[in-house]
Amino acid sequence: MHQPKGSAQPPVALRRRHDVSVRQVAGFACWTVLPRGKAATRGAVYLHGGAYTSEIITQHWALIGALADAGVHVEVPLYGLTPQHTYREAYPLVIEVYRQLLEQLPAAAATLAGDSAGAGLALGVARELSAAGLPQPRRIVLISPWLDLTLSQPAVQTVAPHDPWLSPAGLVEMGHAWAGGDDPAAPRLSPINSPLNGLASVSVYIGTRDIFYPDVCRLRERATAEGAPLEVTVCPGAVHVYPLTPTPEGRAAATRIVKDISQ
Repeated sequence: MHQPKGSAQPPVALRRRHDVSVRQVAGFACWTVLPRGKAATRGAVYLHGGAYTSEIITQHWALIGALADAGVHVEVPLYGLTPQHTYREAYPLVIEVYRQLLEQLPAAAATLAGDSAGAGLALGVARELSAAGLPQPRRIVLISPWLDLTLSQPAVQTVAPHDPWLSPAGLVEMGHAWAGGDDPAAPRLSPINSPLNGLASVSVYIGTRDIFYPDVCRLRERATAEGAPLEVTVCPGAVHVYPLTPTPEGRAAATRIVKDISQ
């Protein structure tokens, strides 16, 4: 967590293909990626993963670029990372970026999306929109969401030996840093503990070799019990954030995500 952060600049190729700009929102950089040569008919706020500790990387920008290619106006707020920042600064940032997106497009054309930690933040923010006087987006798209910072469900330890990327022990420490002294099980930090009623339709993508898979299963059970609209796409044998990986399964999932957000 204490290592220097890398560059969060969009790749040169992305800037060549799209209209890309950056502004400050609530003290943080927010990148806008627009399709070049055509009007955007859909919009999305995309929140990158990285355990609330690592910066946005090339794989995130690739998906963002694919969305812009499909005519989506994408807002990419670079929320502050641990250990310098906590969730307390991220919530008002993302809500304000979403508010600004709705000045350009109606909520019926907007999506809240993210991967891993960013997906957990996206779901948490969605719960706060009503209190902020904002409507729900058309949909919420979550890639391998980190739903429970505590990772306390016993099934997580069963999956952990098969996950080549993630370790519960390290993530729990990063979760404590993100919580900034608050209870990491609180709904704002662990949205698995928050009701799903009143949310937009949620789409989740997860692989079975992902330590977040058991909590996604819990989320699906909660949605069924509450009658909330939630669709889970499970890829057998796939790893964490598989739609961002250069694999046949990853490319197929990314294509579907882009289609769902852009149409």
